[in-house]
Amino acid sequence: MSVAETLLGLSLAMAAAWAWQRHTRNIGWVDVVWTLATAVAGVALAHAWSGPETSAMRRAIVCFVAAIWAMRLGLYVAMRVARTPEDGRYRALREDWGARLQLRLFGFLQLQALVALGLAAAIGLAATRPAPGPDLKDVVGVALALIAILGEALADRQLKMFAAEPAAAKRVCDRGLWAWSRHPNYLFEWLGWCAYPVMAIDLTGSNRQGWWALVAPALMFAVLRFGTGVPPLEAHMARTRGAAWRAYCARVPIFFPRPPVQESRTS
Repeated sequence: MSVAETLLGLSLAMAAAWAWQRHTRNIGWVDVVWTLATAVAGVALAHAWSGPETSAMRRAIVCFVAAIWAMRLGLYVAMRVARTPEDGRYRALREDWGARLQLRLFGFLQLQALVALGLAAAIGLAATRPAPGPDLKDVVGVALALIAILGEALADRQLKMFAAEPAAAKRVCDRGLWAWSRHPNYLFEWLGWCAYPVMAIDLTGSNRQGWWALVAPALMFAVLRFGTGVPPLEAHMARTRGAAWRAYCARVPIFFPRPPVQESRTS
């Protein structure tokens, strides 16, 4: 499978996601499709780019990690979308884009297919680094990926437990990982994509194409921190939580974590 064929497949997947969200009237389903399509594309490239020097064990490990990430995140998002109203970010998008929503959303999802290609390529490059394996770099990469998957799952669980409380609609989750970062789920999602360059890059210089895997964490950071992740969510929270959100922002960093700051108390 070539890069062009992979991009075509991702484009078709996101077109199908667009059609499905239109049918269900819930844009959240596109996140499920995007997650699964990215992993499938990565596994496909891992096999397509395999050669005589490819370690079958390394390829299997990298593909397994990508599959675990996709199944965990995809299932979590699917359950949330199926059980709850449309995410506030997407409701705001409907209001902002108005009558041009569907046309603009279709184009936006095609851009997401392009982002997914960059991520899938990192999976393929990590899986096909031409060296006997697995080695220490693979161990470090897998450990980093698993820490990221477990960390994101923990952040999601903490937020879900908070959201189930009666007064949650007027408050801000500031416990557990959410006391260290305003977006710990996004932080761990980004961290997981840092694992693939660790496994793909050969510091001896014998595998120059492995450096292209750095595109994945760069893309993911740009998307989460400055694109469809942090900015619309922060805007939604500012509209719905008001002073509680502003106080939370004053003591908790936006992305990279720091130890919780204790609120000053006056007697």
